[in-house]
Amino acid sequence: MHISIRHLRKAFGPVVATNDVSVDFAAGQIHGILGENGAGKSTLMKILSGMYSADSGDIAINGRSVVLGAPIRSLQAGIGMVGQDPLDIPVFSILENIAAGVQVPDQGPLAESFAYWNATLGFELDPRSYIQQITVGQRQQVEIIRLLIAGSSILILDEPTTGITAAQIDALFGALRTIARAGKTVLFVTHKLDEVAALCDTVTVLRAGSLVGEQAVMPIPKEQILHAMFGERNAQSTTQRSPTHHRGTMWQLTDVVMLDAQIRLGPICTQIAAGHIIGLAGLEGSGQTMFLQHLAGMQQPRSGSIACADTALIAPRPDIVFLPADRLHEGIIPSMSLVEHVQLLHRHLLVPGQTAREKAVQLIADYNIKATPDMPLQLLSGGNQQRAMLALIPESARAILLEHPTRGLDAVSADAIWQRLQERCARGATVVFFSADLEEVISYSDAVMVFFGGAVSRIINREAMNEQTLARLIGGVGFVEVAQ
Repeated sequence: MHISIRHLRKAFGPVVATNDVSVDFAAGQIHGILGENGAGKSTLMKILSGMYSADSGDIAINGRSVVLGAPIRSLQAGIGMVGQDPLDIPVFSILENIAAGVQVPDQGPLAESFAYWNATLGFELDPRSYIQQITVGQRQQVEIIRLLIAGSSILILDEPTTGITAAQIDALFGALRTIARAGKTVLFVTHKLDEVAALCDTVTVLRAGSLVGEQAVMPIPKEQILHAMFGERNAQSTTQRSPTHHRGTMWQLTDVVMLDAQIRLGPICTQIAAGHIIGLAGLEGSGQTMFLQHLAGMQQPRSGSIACADTALIAPRPDIVFLPADRLHEGIIPSMSLVEHVQLLHRHLLVPGQTAREKAVQLIADYNIKATPDMPLQLLSGGNQQRAMLALIPESARAILLEHPTRGLDAVSADAIWQRLQERCARGATVVFFSADLEEVISYSDAVMVFFGGAVSRIINREAMNEQTLARLIGGVGFVEVAQ
């Protein structure tokens, strides 16, 4: 299907998210939508998917004007969207989730349709598996199949490669190419230029809610796209890591065995030094989240002991902050504003005379959050939600544990976040993070721990690692030599 957008505008109070956007997306192609955080990408896609109503402007599909404004209308018009946070029911099986999404009377024909798309797209999903047992990448695959079974001819994917493995990215790209060859239209929202170069037929850039130039046919130089996204600002990382100094031990793990429904880790014997940044690497579902939750005191080991700053860690502590990957459901309260979050988290931490509103205004400026103090966080783009969640970490935090800390952030925003995390480390805080982005792990860690097959490596100094070595260890090549 061919999409024509004319003079589309959407504002949230004084914040103009999209301003007079006019662009066409041809059928049978993969179209890259780029822009820094807050540029209007997600808002434009949410208008197309019916989650938002435009304030003004027109949308036509195959030359016929359509009125969207509700997800059911967009689905009826053939538009489906896979958001940054997949919409599913964790306690349902894959097939039950699809049945709930397409509302079919029985699962006989549905199972056949699922098997067809599962094979056609090269996925390896077991329809009997429960959503809570599968990875983020597999949840995306379920969403794609659900939308195709529901009849979507226009598929929107919002930052789909964040938090998934390289193998899952390859599978996703192969599936999207198959979908485009079938004559469907794919809108691929991202901030990663390498992915656009590898996958997309065209690229459209938004900046501050407006279209920058004309839609370009790929390939075009990376520098040209960067200039369109950021203007004269430097979009390359400039963060310089200072030498770390030993400030004692933050965590001491002694013969620790960790266990959940999916995996068993351990035994683990290690020390994590205070004031360091430790990157966790491994395939999705290899135990990194469970490890972080144990360091946060959210889970207790099956055996062994964990001490934090020489004290047994038997419950969550206020000076240890855990930021989950699922920010919308676990990291923030979507319907509440930044002011209200500050009231919840900082009421006893504000300096005398400072109000929650003043603190919220300060955080918006310090973290470059595209929002007003009273805007519900669910209305922010994914990247701005991430910045808001990071901004709410109290200054008193001695340890910061993060899953995918720069999820959905552009290069400039990601660099700014890491500058702040490194400043925290310089003041003595410890940062432990999990990321599927090997470049991020190598660039920002003082040391790395690799997770593979239920085992954890010793802490490896970053100087001994590069992306190729790390990729091999994640795949198990040479892992025995570094395992505990």
